[in-house]
Amino acid sequence: MSQKTIFKKIIDREIPAKIVYEDDLCLAFEDINPQAPTHMIVIPKKEIASVDDLSEEDEALAGHLLLAIREIARRLGLSDGYRVVTNCGRDAGQEVMHLHFHLLAGRGFKWPPG
Repeated sequence: MSQKTIFKKIIDREIPAKIVYEDDLCLAFEDINPQAPTHMIVIPKKEIASVDDLSEEDEALAGHLLLAIREIARRLGLSDGYRVVTNCGRDAGQEVMHLHFHLLAGRGFKWPPG
């Protein structure tokens, strides 16, 4: 990645974010444009552009991210359910080219999502 993304700047503490979870491998923070009453962004600290850019060496990291999402949901008391979304590429709606998951809760969701 040639230029720092907004997510890398959050990881590096160059711009503020309301961080709700952090460990050695990932970081989660409140979305600045929430699409649900609860809307967190979960990112790896390793710079990976999207799901398409994961490699075999990232297998443990990918699993760790999902377990971190589960832990964040538990800490937030999201026992009624939540949605996890990741977009891959511009046509899918990915705006920041740093792998990230949206953790959404607090309202009903429809299927298909749109």
